[in-house]
Amino acid sequence: MRPSWDEYFMDIASLVSERSTCLRRRVGAILVKDRRILATGYNGAPKGLAHCQERGCLRESIPSGQRHELCRGVHAEQNAIIQAAVAGVSIAGSTLYCTNQPCVLCAKMLINAGIVKIYFSGDYPDGLAMELLQEAAIELNIMRPQKKV
Repeated sequence: MRPSWDEYFMDIASLVSERSTCLRRRVGAILVKDRRILATGYNGAPKGLAHCQERGCLRESIPSGQRHELCRGVHAEQNAIIQAAVAGVSIAGSTLYCTNQPCVLCAKMLINAGIVKIYFSGDYPDGLAMELLQEAAIELNIMRPQKKV
């Protein structure tokens, strides 16, 4: 069966997540406007630097959602925003498809970047992020992975 546009873009975000080098959570994100992909991102170390797979995870014993500053990685959403900026592509008015709920750091960046709608499939323990996104009137949509036949 032919997927809806939202399912199609979430499937692509999931594929993008396979490039992740994070030892804890593989996340993929894409920014879309008018059914065109503007940028993609996955979580991993900054360009040209050693990945956690090579150096080990500095947050190994720290609960998920805490002490972001200790992580070598750049979040998938941040990398998608950065990729668009480097290419000179405006993402204002676009939709984010992400394999996880954005954290509060990413939420603030997405608000300021002018993202108007977010689809995500995975939970993340960050109530403040959801509160800020709702306050900014960004449309939030939870999509659970569909079983492929």
